[in-house]
Amino acid sequence: MKNFKQMKVWEKAHQLTLETYRITKEYPKDELFGLVSQMRRSASSIATNIAEGCGKNSDADFARFIVISMGSANELEYQFILSHDLKYINQKQFNTLDIQINEIKKMLVGLHKKLKANS
Repeated sequence: MKNFKQMKVWEKAHQLTLETYRITKEYPKDELFGLVSQMRRSASSIATNIAEGCGKNSDADFARFIVISMGSANELEYQFILSHDLKYINQKQFNTLDIQINEIKKMLVGLHKKLKANS
């Protein structure tokens, strides 16, 4: 069993979740139960699944949760694109978020490869 709080990828995912919550506070109120809710779920799911996977008994089980985290990261990446296209976030915000999400995705891919090699 691993301590998720000591994992760099979890920390980055957690920070991205906090940033997603901050940014979506400024979205139109009619998006509260639509895009805002989806984005917050997607963002928190990345870190949540890393944490849950850390509690599993095998690297193979942990790897499954990393795949789920990757799916959530891809969802959030699209939601950032949509937010930018709808003019809910500006270009600078989009660029920053895009860099963050892609860094997390690269880390998840690396972690998944390591876990698969160990199992």
